[in-house]
Amino acid sequence: MSIKRRDFLKYSAASGLAISTGSLLSACYAAPSAQPRRIGPNDKLNVLSIGVTGTVGRLDRTQVNSHPRAQIVGLCDVDANVLAKANEAHPDAFAVADYREAFDKHLDKFDAVICATPDHTHCAIDTLALSKGKHTYGQKPLVQQLEEVALLRNAVEANPGLSTQMGNQRMQGAGRRAAVHVMKSGILGKCKEIYVTTGSGLKGGGRYFNNRQVNPVEAPPKQLNWDLWQSGVQPLIDYRPGIAPIKWRAFWEYGTGGLGDWGCHLLDVIFYAFPELDSPIAVKAEVTDPPEGMFHAFKSKAVMTYPTKTDAFAAKTVRLHYSDEGQVPTPQELNLPEGAKATVGGNQTSFVCEGGTLCLAAGGKLEIWRDGKSVKWEELPGMPKFQNFNHWHEWVNTALGEHNPDLHWSPFGVGLKITEGSLLAVKATKFPGKELKWDSKKLEFTNHAEATKTIVKRDYRKGFEPVRV
Repeated sequence: MSIKRRDFLKYSAASGLAISTGSLLSACYAAPSAQPRRIGPNDKLNVLSIGVTGTVGRLDRTQVNSHPRAQIVGLCDVDANVLAKANEAHPDAFAVADYREAFDKHLDKFDAVICATPDHTHCAIDTLALSKGKHTYGQKPLVQQLEEVALLRNAVEANPGLSTQMGNQRMQGAGRRAAVHVMKSGILGKCKEIYVTTGSGLKGGGRYFNNRQVNPVEAPPKQLNWDLWQSGVQPLIDYRPGIAPIKWRAFWEYGTGGLGDWGCHLLDVIFYAFPELDSPIAVKAEVTDPPEGMFHAFKSKAVMTYPTKTDAFAAKTVRLHYSDEGQVPTPQELNLPEGAKATVGGNQTSFVCEGGTLCLAAGGKLEIWRDGKSVKWEELPGMPKFQNFNHWHEWVNTALGEHNPDLHWSPFGVGLKITEGSLLAVKATKFPGKELKWDSKKLEFTNHAEATKTIVKRDYRKGFEPVRV
């Protein structure tokens, strides 16, 4: 039954008092490896949408719901206004403010979960969903802490029969899939260097980022349950305009800056082209202004070193340069012929190889140089035709037992590689100019105890911890 906004405001305010109750806490300590419901050929995938609007929540929800064999049966959001509006679109769905209540009271009503919430909440929600046997669609970056990469990977490995997918709809573009094909085929020879740039970041401000503006403390809007919004982050802070609902990306405790926000749309092709790449062994960041107070760094560049395991690379390691604020590599760095310039834009991924250079825009525009000349990728020998598909629908199809590996892009196994690289670039800005040696198995920087202590993990507020397998 659809709920009225006035009634939900009363409920939302009350729900903040329920955070310490035993019934809700039980969800956070769920045992792993629950079995998913078997979905018959005439059944639908029942989906819980957590974060129903935000920047991408509405898109995720409506796209999944448009699949002929999927339906939104549950809604969860800490903002009463957006929850009530979403409930009008899905009047038969249950609606709650606290995601833990959805699992505690409505577990048998849904088979799958969409997590489209702020970065700091992702790991707790995704690990809980997987532990309860729910197929999981998680927005990027998949987690916000380096330790959480391992926590979510453990949850995925403990539940191998579940469909997972990171929000990476840009892989629908033929140009992005063509770039993966070109690099995997070896047409350009051995890879020497990789450059990745996003035009996004704090300095640009705009819709998504707070330009280090600290607003006065105010009472939170009546429709927003500020206590639930902060989730597991401690200590709790007073509400200030400019954090929720959109600009939390600029804040160290809640977001991941421009590098974390764009990593999945820029680093993805690297790990598909070279699946043998795993975790970096070192990272070094240079920043214009390091992280300050509550905020991420301003303009920054990071260089990550990955060990190589095949002859697809020119050396035993390859460097991945990742920068924000539109700091694109020079034509010389890209080894372009004299007078040439990459024109794919401020969000780009570039591979410099022994036999040429590939430059790819986030939107799919693709430029290739071979033997000093620009060539059309569509005319390269052996280039396949790329089938159109719906990114969200392939997650649903996989959950329904109709997995197509050519179309189901960015399951969590790959998504976590992308996320780890993004997070290392972000976290290293706390120690600019220092090369940090990273051991992903031990979750430590082997040459820097302070970095291990301060930028690998967080302590969680009781009741909001990720599920540990």
